[in-house]
Amino acid sequence: MATKIMMPDGVGFVELLETFGDDLTVVNAARVSFDKVSHELTEGDKKLIHYLAKHDHVSPFFQPQVRFRLKMPIFVLREYFRHQIGLSRNEVSRRYVDTVPECWVPQPDEIRERDPKLKQGSKSTAVQESDEVWNLMNDQVQSSLRTYDELLKKGVAPEIARAILPQSMYSLVYETGSLAAYARICNLRLDPTAQKEIRNYATIIDTLMQQAFPVSWEALSAKFK
Repeated sequence: MATKIMMPDGVGFVELLETFGDDLTVVNAARVSFDKVSHELTEGDKKLIHYLAKHDHVSPFFQPQVRFRLKMPIFVLREYFRHQIGLSRNEVSRRYVDTVPECWVPQPDEIRERDPKLKQGSKSTAVQESDEVWNLMNDQVQSSLRTYDELLKKGVAPEIARAILPQSMYSLVYETGSLAAYARICNLRLDPTAQKEIRNYATIIDTLMQQAFPVSWEALSAKFK
């Protein structure tokens, strides 16, 4: 059964559609070297999983697969797409879709101020006059949406009209990846230096992977928790 967890804005989400394999899959991928097969997960098997993770024997963790549907703002998704190894993706195309776009606008207290000490990143505190700043951001988004709608009404092809849509627009992705791939994503994107918006998605992935692969995920996540 699919498990869907919404983001706080009620638009973005991470949905676990299905899994292929389990902790025992990791064990048997490793034990095939000795022509051995485990039919039930034993304490010895659990120790093997932890040994594999600790010593970076990652190939058995590429055997289990997970399928997600993800809905993210484009500026978050493009950062997420930097992860490629062990992942296959298909994304909704605005060449073919001309439904009303959904866009992310942070709440005023989430419009963080710039940190002059960092080349990238932000402080944890909101910018001054955050309500006014929110109005500026929201007005710009709504203006883009109105223009997009007007372009379509004037007969402009969706593949051209989409050019004026903002990076805050949500996009939808169908993604299949390995256990190892998601461990790498969470290893990097749960780091405190990662942007908060992508950390929020990584946190949900972390929760869902822990439920699907409790032993393997405990072993893999020991490096980033």
